[in-house]
Amino acid sequence: MIPYIIHAGLILGACLAFYKLLLQRETFYRLNRFVLAACLIVSFGLPLIPVPGKFSIQPAVQSVSQKPVTTVTPANFLPVIEKPANAAEPITVAENAITWESLKTWALWLYWFGVIALGLNFLMQLFILLYRAYSKPAIIDGRYRIVELNSDAAPCSFGNNIFINPAKYDWETYNQILLHEKIHIRDGHTADILLAELVLIFQWFNPFAWVYRKELETNLEYLTDENLLRQDEVDKSSYQLSLLKVSAPHFPLSLTTNYNQSLLKKRLVMMNRKKSNLHTGWKYLFIIPVLVTAALLLNKPLALAQDDVARTDKNAKQDQPRKDMRLDTEGAWFATIKADKVSVQFKNDDDVHHSSNSSTFLLSELGSLPRDKSGTFEIKREAGTMQCTGKFEGEQGMGRYKFVADKNFADYLKKEAVDVNDEEDMMVFFFVDLRRSYVEMLKKNGYDNVKKHDLIPLAALKIDEKYITSIKESGFADFKLRELIPLKSLNVDREYIQEIRNAGYKNVTLNQLVTFKSQGINGKYIKDMRDAAKTDGRPSDYDNDEDFGNQLVSRKALGVDADYIKSVKDAGFSDVSNGDLIAMKALGIDGAFIKSTRAAFGDIRTHDVMAIKSLDITPEYIRSFESVGFKDL
Repeated sequence: MIPYIIHAGLILGACLAFYKLLLQRETFYRLNRFVLAACLIVSFGLPLIPVPGKFSIQPAVQSVSQKPVTTVTPANFLPVIEKPANAAEPITVAENAITWESLKTWALWLYWFGVIALGLNFLMQLFILLYRAYSKPAIIDGRYRIVELNSDAAPCSFGNNIFINPAKYDWETYNQILLHEKIHIRDGHTADILLAELVLIFQWFNPFAWVYRKELETNLEYLTDENLLRQDEVDKSSYQLSLLKVSAPHFPLSLTTNYNQSLLKKRLVMMNRKKSNLHTGWKYLFIIPVLVTAALLLNKPLALAQDDVARTDKNAKQDQPRKDMRLDTEGAWFATIKADKVSVQFKNDDDVHHSSNSSTFLLSELGSLPRDKSGTFEIKREAGTMQCTGKFEGEQGMGRYKFVADKNFADYLKKEAVDVNDEEDMMVFFFVDLRRSYVEMLKKNGYDNVKKHDLIPLAALKIDEKYITSIKESGFADFKLRELIPLKSLNVDREYIQEIRNAGYKNVTLNQLVTFKSQGINGKYIKDMRDAAKTDGRPSDYDNDEDFGNQLVSRKALGVDADYIKSVKDAGFSDVSNGDLIAMKALGIDGAFIKSTRAAFGDIRTHDVMAIKSLDITPEYIRSFESVGFKDL
């Protein structure tokens, strides 16, 4: 069966295709909102529902006809090894399996790293928004809190908070902005955005999820515009003009509903579009066959699920289903010797879960190896002993293993409040080579009662006292052990931290370091950004501003580098701000576009260029008005 998260991603992609093909151009914005939000939830719930086997499109024979899982004993396993003519074949298969298992392991680590990185980014944005909302002056207007800003950030809303710089707009525009954002708050649009952001955390690898989030936000803007224009005191022309005035270049955080400049042209078009006819409502019914087809094609057939239960009842003692996919304490091993190291893959006997673990040991840890005939050897560590039976032919070998946990070490861990439930837990500690000295080192550094789920990655990543001390000496005296896991996995060390600080970002946090490193932001990039662009007139300690980290990530994600900034300056904008750079890059404005625009329209500002680009105004378009008598546009 395909992994659940990929299954959900495929259904999400099908829902996106349905929306783009049939609903995107319809003006039933409220219904579209419901469909988009419901499809997000259905995409993650539908894969959990088994379908009747007779309706499933999946070939059920492959699963039903599998042989019952049996325990492979040394008696029927070792003769395969002892046949010289066939020895090369199983060894080759083992080598291929190691490569495939390693690839899957790395893919899983990469996926969870992405989840951690985006999850941290989500929490950081949430904290920044709440901090802004309750640390800056605010006007209470009934259920609404109008938070006054001093920056050039675009107006936006989050929860019941409206963020706006009142000094930037005239009174009429200011009131229309408030009306717009109040509709976002009244209709609870923040919930839609948060739902889409949570989906992105777990679907970060899925391009459909990113497009889906954008479409959801776009529809919310259409819906808000429609509701606002229904009010008698709002004139369509003046409102559309105010949108151009509000087109701010400084991007707000992604958790907010905001005046997104890249959507401006689409919003203006949809405001003037003829309302959809009620007779087109039949299109919405097409979502049902889309979801049914996805379920029949991807979901596990119900017959197979029932067959699994029947087999379990029949062979309860021999083939009890596992509660997880951990490695059993007994199974098969495959090994390859390379120089002074041995790469060993330990695999379960069953054909269902395919659980395995690949570990590398020093050749000296294995002692005397059985060569050309069956024998035994042991791998001893503090967590227990791996007793192996089998043989090596040349540099490769295979056989059976049995893990025996060290009771004294298990008692020691329980005494230290580490949750050890069974021998399988101890085998995990064996693979990461957990030692008493490591636990004592953590206690020495002030970390008592370390949890099992933290201790395993800490030991696996070899986060030692030297690394912990280096982070503390870098100015982070108070942090949790689990915060070191993404730092170490990304190779964030003392040198990287100092590099970021030397570039001018002196108050960087651990979460920001994780985000910077994952985006490939280094000291040179930060310095290039500071050298190439001004800082919107902010004081020299702008590196302490809470928005600076977000700007860095935005610039890096959009590909704003020194060459891009130079091309903008060479085109005539020598004092372009960081916010303008981000906005122009997002709109696809490059040096060539700026030069052609300035040549056609004369000496214009950055905001004018962005407005022209967002509305797709070209020199040819202007000349078409001149030909009919409008010479002074």
